Amino acid sequence: MLKLCGFRISNYHNKVRLVLLERGIPFDEDATCTPKQSDEFLARTPMGKVPFLEIDGGRRLSESQVICEYLEEVYPEKRLLPKDPWERAKVRELVMHVELHMELVARRLYGPIFFKRGTLSEETGKAIEKDLAKGVRAFKALARFDPFIAGSALTLADCAAFVHLPLVSLATKLAFGGDCLEEVAQLKPYLKMLGERPAFRKVSDDRKAAQAAAQAK
Repeated sequence: MLKLCGFRISNYHNKVRLVLLERGIPFDEDATCTPKQSDEFLARTPMGKVPFLEIDGGRRLSESQVICEYLEEVYPEKRLLPKDPWERAKVRELVMHVELHMELVARRLYGPIFFKRGTLSEETGKAIEKDLAKGVRAFKALARFDPFIAGSALTLADCAAFVHLPLVSLATKLAFGGDCLEEVAQLKPYLKMLGERPAFRKVSDDRKAAQAAAQAK
């Protein structure tokens, strides 16, 4: 049996949860895990990060992309990576691009913008804007919107885009007064289309509920 451990505000946790729900893979969930550096928690996930996957109660995997790749190999039904090697590589390229060149760049804004931790210096802000501009330029070249981000079929790249790109948009709006993804005209209708799928709608609704509960505390 699989148990996904993390919390529902985490975009990386929600990426894996989307894959599990969209593919109909049975799993349990511990949605109370937040990053820690305690010895007990590090014994479960070496970097103290979430999400991580517990398998049959004893084995564990960390890192969202590793977990998703494992699920592709172990559960062959309704795959989210194409069979063709080139198309499969292009999906992985999109996932890597969204996470490495967009989400992780924008993540440098999350502390001061979302959690009021520290301040954003002018120098850091300019560097982030510059790196995001390059990321958006490359994203526009890679994304197909046909109607899905990698082509005609739903893939792992859509799961990544759905959880990461709205955060990138929001963070840049709050930090810089403008959405760095505004120029990607296809993005809003694309995300709306994904949000109408049952698994995507459930993950989105659960994330909003978790956010409301956290704010109430």
